[in-house]
Amino acid sequence: MHDGIQPPEVQPTVRVIAMPTDTNPAGDIFGGWLMSQMDLAAGTMAARISRGRASTVSVDQIQFHKPVRVGDEVSFYAEMLKIGRTSMRIHVRVWSRARHQEEFAPVTEGIFTFVALDENARPRPVLRDAS
Repeated sequence: MHDGIQPPEVQPTVRVIAMPTDTNPAGDIFGGWLMSQMDLAAGTMAARISRGRASTVSVDQIQFHKPVRVGDEVSFYAEMLKIGRTSMRIHVRVWSRARHQEEFAPVTEGIFTFVALDENARPRPVLRDAS
């Protein structure tokens, strides 16, 4: 799914430094930590687009391309793929960069589906601009 050796030209939705507390037994950054950060990036976009509360309903096609190391700068890019009546499909791509280098590498990607929720946590239509 990744499409080149450079990250997108837009600002990342989330950018963090991978820390030692986020490692798995092998010493690499735990995949679950990456997935949680991806969910935050997708959720940020879903809330902004739906103009309110939104919840993850599924995660598809998670692919781990390369390990992330402690100290890497990790950037999460969210892109809206589709807006339905109550749902949104968001592609999240993750790139890392060693803190002392300039080269980026694609490390993970996946597709997150969110549903817009009302004040009673029931699905509601995604609010859209009138334009």
